[in-house]
Amino acid sequence: MRNFNEMSYPALPRLTGRARAFVSPPRRGDKIKKFLLDTLFPKFCLGCTREGTYFCADCQACLEISGDNFCLCGDPKRLTGNGKCRNCRSKKLDGLYFAVSYQNKIVKKLIRQFKYEPFIKELSEPLTNLIITHFLLLDKGGQIWKGKILVPIPLSKRKMKIRGFNQSEEIAKKLSEKLKIPLFGDCLIKVKENLPQMELSEKERQENIKGVFEVRSKEKILGKKILLIDDVYTTGATMEEVAKILKEAGAKEVWGVVVARES
Repeated sequence: MRNFNEMSYPALPRLTGRARAFVSPPRRGDKIKKFLLDTLFPKFCLGCTREGTYFCADCQACLEISGDNFCLCGDPKRLTGNGKCRNCRSKKLDGLYFAVSYQNKIVKKLIRQFKYEPFIKELSEPLTNLIITHFLLLDKGGQIWKGKILVPIPLSKRKMKIRGFNQSEEIAKKLSEKLKIPLFGDCLIKVKENLPQMELSEKERQENIKGVFEVRSKEKILGKKILLIDDVYTTGATMEEVAKILKEAGAKEVWGVVVARES
């Protein structure tokens, strides 16, 4: 079966009708603040450098958004339903939703400027819209998120101090706001500093992430179906470890949700 990077997806549709309802209109005070900021610090599209926004509508429309489900294997296979194939069914994570391939240069640039310097927090909006478009392509009725709660992958105190925000939590906040999904951002914490995952092999990542996270307020997740939020899925070591401890704490299901998948 073909790798998801070889598949062709429909281009990102402009937000109209039901999808547009997920974008809240700005208040008058917000409009004035936005005007002043845009005048003093103009924005330029990270895709085409057009002035006015960090990610213009034309560049959004050119992105290929996944309208399929893929398994969790290193060589992911397209699935006819949700979840996992027989080769990855032993994993704790119940499945993965991702909007785009991380191999896309514009997507990679957006995510890097979101989570690394210059830390453009505002990019949470267009990145979240990619996930919502993916959801709508898969499921017009909203069954993906109905009856579930959102839990973001936590950030270390050191990185939070440097960045000023948790990129996964910012995406989760936008999803909660737009899709009316309950968000529990305090039931999962990072209790130990570890080496950056991006510098390690797959086996090293699995060892490096052990004992890093801890569940608090277990009653909040007992029997719950969880959408676990992060920005990028690479080997899946982080999500698999978190899914394991969430299920040990009583979660019924844990589904990964990311903007982009690398493998």
